[in-house]
This record gives sequence, structure tokens and C-alpha cells, in this order.
Amino acid sequence: MSNKQLLSSGDPAPKLKATPGPRAGSRKARAYKRTPGDRAVDIIIGILIVLILLAVMYPLWFIIIASFSDPRSVATGQVTLLPQGLGWGGYELILADERIWTGYRNTLIYSVVGTAVNLLVTLPAAFAMSRPEFKPRRIIMFLFAFTMFFGGGLIPMFLLVKQLGLLNNMWVFILPGAFSVFNMIIARSYFESSLPEELHDAAQIDGLTYFGYFAKIVLPLSTAIIAVIGLYYFVGHWNDFFTGLIYIRNQDLQPLQNVLQQILVANQSQQGAGGSVGQSSGQAQEFADQIKFGVIIVSSLPLLVLYPLLQKYFNKGVMVGAVKG
Repeated sequence: MSNKQLLSSGDPAPKLKATPGPRAGSRKARAYKRTPGDRAVDIIIGILIVLILLAVMYPLWFIIIASFSDPRSVATGQVTLLPQGLGWGGYELILADERIWTGYRNTLIYSVVGTAVNLLVTLPAAFAMSRPEFKPRRIIMFLFAFTMFFGGGLIPMFLLVKQLGLLNNMWVFILPGAFSVFNMIIARSYFESSLPEELHDAAQIDGLTYFGYFAKIVLPLSTAIIAVIGLYYFVGHWNDFFTGLIYIRNQDLQPLQNVLQQILVANQSQQGAGGSVGQSSGQAQEFADQIKFGVIIVSSLPLLVLYPLLQKYFNKGVMVGAVKG
């Protein structure tokens, strides 16, 4: 029976089953089929990642368990994966010193206020350097980059700080390092590559000035880079040891890092003198090592707590400029 007779008889037309062509099926098979070689490479990469993770995490884990383990067990190598003979002698000695809490307070103030000042200076400068209509930006950028390669040195810096009246002053931790050219370049690259120019055109149509555009549009869309730069600045202030060593003589203004250094030096002096009464030199050495482990934990704990909170922003910010559409 012909097609015309089937249609005229009123019977429904037979359904034709569509079969995929050989090319489409083979492409799909090639796209989803993994060879044994691919699986072997994935296994090798996974093993390498695990080994690198263990190599990075184990020293930190060892310091944590050694800081509250028996010093003799640590010295004899009995502490490997789990603590042995729990003891808090090192932490008791460290936290019993009132200078620790003064140093914590000072370092927290220097880090928070310093980071706020850093962002207040760096972000507007980066925004200005990212605007193509700002004509002097190439000359200013050259002057900024010049300071990354050439500096006056320690003695001119000390004389400048002294003339500015910043010796034994909390602002010596904040003002001299208020601007980082490196972080400004990172923020400028983010503004240039991640914020479309159409946003600025729309803001101009709505009557926003550059200040309004920066405050109402640029900053809310730049939380990733702000978190990354803020973390860089905060860690730099928290670990700042040299500034307090050179410019601060008042013990009430010493940051935490300098206080911990003084505790270590004092403990090593006692160790060199043979330890306390009734304590051998070996016991003094073991107790000094436990104090060192405790000092590392006390100084690093705030950063270990802060980093996971900013990790999602950090992962976005460090990839700035890596992919361009």
C-alpha cells in the first residue's frame, strides 16, 4: 500500500523511529568514555595531592600535639600522631604572663585599625589607576612602581619616623606602611578586568559621580578582592615584628610578637643558667621546647581561625585576571 492510500484510508501514519547517526553516537561515546590510562592518571594525581596535603598539615599538627604533650615524650620521639602525657605547663607559663594579654590587645588594635587604614588608602588609589580617562595615571603608576625596587634604607627611615614624632607611638605600626603598591596593583587589575564599563556608563546616566559610582557600585561588587587584600594586610600587621623591635621602647605598646620573643629569650637565658633549682639542663631544654611550641600556637591561633572564614573570597580573589572573556 502506498503512502497516499494510507493517508486516504484515515489510518494514522506509521511512526518512524529516529536512529542516531554513527557520527553523533561515536562523538558521545568518545566524550564520556574514559580509558584506563585516564583513570591511572587521576589516581596518581590524587595520591600526589594527598601527599602534599600531609606534608603541609603534619608539621602544624605536630606542633599542636607537642605543645601540650609531656616534654620528655616529645624529646624522645614518642609523640608522632597523638599526644602523650597531656600537660599544660607551657601554656600556663605563657598565659600567666600579663604581657601576653597586653601584647594581644596591642596587636589586635594595630591589625584592625591598620587594615582599615590600608583599605581606605589602597582601594581609592586602585580605582583611580583603573580609569582610562585619568590621564596622569601612567606617570603616577611609574612612580608607584619605582618605590617597589628602590628604598632609602633603615637609617633614613628611622630618622624620618623620629622627625614625624612616631617613636614610641602606636601610629608607627599603621602610617608608614599604610599603602602597598603590590596590593594596589592587584585591586586595579580586578577593577579593570571584572567590572564592565557599561556599569559606569549606566551610573553616569543615573547622575552618579565618580565617588558615588565607587561607593555604591564598585565596592559592593568587589567583596572578593577586598577580603583578599584585607587578609594580606591583616596578616602583615599581625606578624609585624621588626617595627616594634626598632621603633618601640615602651613595654605597654609592644605587640604580641615582640612579647613572645622576650619570653623565649628569657626562657633560653634560664636554660643557659642550668634551669631552675632542682632542674637539670636536659629538663630545662625539654621545657623550653614545649614553650616554643606553645608560643607558635598562641601567636598563630587567630589567623588559623580567621582564614577559613575568608577562604571562599580568597579563592575568588587570587584568580583575578586569570580568565578573560
